[in-house]
Amino acid sequence: MGFNLSPLVVKRQLTLDEIRGRSLAVDANNMLYQFLALIRMRDGRPFTDAHGRVTSHLVGLVLRTTRLIAEYDIRPVFVFDGKPPDLKIQTLEARRIAREKARKEWEAAISRADEATAWSKAVRMSSLTKTLIDDAKRVLELLGIPYVQAPQEAEAQAAHMAVRGDVWAANSRDYDCVLFGSPRFIRYVTISGQEFLPSKAISRPLIPELIELSKLLSSLEITREQLVDLAILVGTDFNKGIRGVGPKSALKLIKAHGKLEALSEQYRRQLPENIEELRQIFLKPVVVDDYDLVFKQMNSEGLRRFLCEERLFSSERVDLAISRMRAFHERQRSALTSWLSGDPEGS
Repeated sequence: MGFNLSPLVVKRQLTLDEIRGRSLAVDANNMLYQFLALIRMRDGRPFTDAHGRVTSHLVGLVLRTTRLIAEYDIRPVFVFDGKPPDLKIQTLEARRIAREKARKEWEAAISRADEATAWSKAVRMSSLTKTLIDDAKRVLELLGIPYVQAPQEAEAQAAHMAVRGDVWAANSRDYDCVLFGSPRFIRYVTISGQEFLPSKAISRPLIPELIELSKLLSSLEITREQLVDLAILVGTDFNKGIRGVGPKSALKLIKAHGKLEALSEQYRRQLPENIEELRQIFLKPVVVDDYDLVFKQMNSEGLRRFLCEERLFSSERVDLAISRMRAFHERQRSALTSWLSGDPEGS
């Protein structure tokens, strides 16, 4: 979930053509959760193979990713979560409890043949296991799409890669990428996506949006360090916020007092004792510099064996993904040939 920046965010909506040719460090776990939540049968059950192994996330990964690559030359590098910081354990436990509650409500809806309610509950009960993640990594390897294993938070690693200039932007739905310092952060990189809002039981169209850290901080008239303090006031994945303090009121407090330690006693006594530790999670996150962002040769036969024979994908779907990646690699070879021949326009 991360920090709720929505009421303060300065963003610009984009078309996919405006992202053409860009490289993005993608929060892989975040994206796979989206696929698990939305790619389901009418009663909310995920798609599975003959052995009951979940494949919903692979459907989204294979079809959406290859289309973005083939049609828009968008170059994703998937970044997977590592071991979460100890301070996140409480948040993860709360999410587990929420998933179990949703599962019980889903089962009740199924028993009374209420598909609409079953779907809304199923969206909330997805769980991303090691097996599902390993399957996703295997598909990426077979497609030749690079991925990075973060030591801790994927958003921190993605932001670090954007700061270094190795990718154009970090891509996630959670605003934590901004707290981790990504100079550019892009949400909703999807072709015809919809987002289901369980609380309202409706779906809304998703349009890519760009948040630039420098413009955001300039608009709010605060520093990144103050933005982190603001987030701690509101609440993050690593701490509970102060009751009754939302993003707008937190902004007023930080602008008036400068930092958490300067707040009035009524707020200071509600703050966690480990303020500096919380700050350092965002300002000096645990990341790695050793990663490979090169697209490798696709293993089309291995992809067919895994998806068609082991996970029972239709051959048409897999062949479509293969043809898209072949088209991408052909463009890459053509561009390289033109560059080597001194004809960068390919004319």
